[in-house]
Amino acid sequence: MTRGKGFDVKELRLARAGRDRIEWAKKEMPVLRSIGERFAKKKPLKGLRISACLHVTTETAALMQVLAAGGAKVTLCASNPLSTQDDAAAALVKNDGISVYAIKGENRKTYYGHILQALSVKPHVTMDDGADLVSVIHTKRREVLKGVVGGTEETTTGVIRLRAMAKKGVLRYPIVAVNEAKTKHFFDNRYGTGQSTLDGILRATNRLLAGSCFVVAGYGWCGRGLAMRARGMGARVLVTEVDPLPALEAIMDGFEVASMSEAAAKGDIFCTLTGNIHVLRGEHFRKMKDGAIVCNAGHFNVEIDIPALAKLARSVRTVRPFVEEYRMRNGRAIHLLAEGRLINLSSAEGHPSTVMDMSFANQALGVEFLIKKKETLDNVVYPIPDAIDREIARLKLAGIGAKIDTLTPEQKKYLASWEMGT
Repeated sequence: MTRGKGFDVKELRLARAGRDRIEWAKKEMPVLRSIGERFAKKKPLKGLRISACLHVTTETAALMQVLAAGGAKVTLCASNPLSTQDDAAAALVKNDGISVYAIKGENRKTYYGHILQALSVKPHVTMDDGADLVSVIHTKRREVLKGVVGGTEETTTGVIRLRAMAKKGVLRYPIVAVNEAKTKHFFDNRYGTGQSTLDGILRATNRLLAGSCFVVAGYGWCGRGLAMRARGMGARVLVTEVDPLPALEAIMDGFEVASMSEAAAKGDIFCTLTGNIHVLRGEHFRKMKDGAIVCNAGHFNVEIDIPALAKLARSVRTVRPFVEEYRMRNGRAIHLLAEGRLINLSSAEGHPSTVMDMSFANQALGVEFLIKKKETLDNVVYPIPDAIDREIARLKLAGIGAKIDTLTPEQKKYLASWEMGT
């Protein structure tokens, strides 16, 4: 570890490699680059202190650079103990002078210690992926609340937690739900998760997907993306759900839908993407085949009941990096990937920069929105304004060289009228 004033990272000597990978990521991030150019000129975040609890990746590094260019003092910590890319963390410290507290594989004590370090700057804005930062402020660092004007939230799990806080009346400042922007969840959750989750599973296991039975738990946008990509690689996909509407949609999309009790006996690979607790439980582990692989792409490692799995096992050993073999008392083996944490960020590199371009553009513009509207916002969870969503889509199209049509005056009049019928 390399620790100093304003940072705690694995090795500063990794900074050069991190710089090169950040530059590589930014090549596919035209929207964020465009926002960064404007921020550098206008300084809309001048004097603002931002504490960010995000996955510390090359794409996140690009976002931190944009916020800093806009005049903000940024402090970054990890939102998951296994998701940090140590070279990106080192590059931000050494090359950009940004405070980073993140080490891949850090234990729980260090993880929460780093969150406290990120909050020590007394932020005006929080930036979250999973709402751990907001949770710690509201429970352990309430003195920080008086200086916070708002926050942003990146992921479904975090939005669920924050909406629960708002409903109970305990949320003390407004939050912008970046996850609910169309330019975020339509692309990041679906295409990003679909590709990066398979990438993580394949890097960890080197197993052939073609011909396998692949169980997708949850058919939200992340589940849709993963099911689509697994089928594309030749797997037979089973979808499990608790909501009849997405279950019906999965059937109409051509997937088989089953209860987890049924799927448990059939699946070769299981992946949870629900945001809920104990989706895979002891009753399911008892039915699984010898050699079954279980993993998670939801934010927290609670979707798989790991204590129940350990209780059923006679032995546990690491057979490959990010692969633990739980040997059952009857001789069967169940393989848990990445300690049940986000497989796409633990054993792979997370979403491709092309989709994170839009997600992090929403983060940057979400912060700008908070600062402009801070006097008028209540302590609730707000969606990204439609105007921001559409501007990001417009910038993305321009960045990839795609053109769209505009309505003619006649068409605008027609759409605004009711008189014309058959």
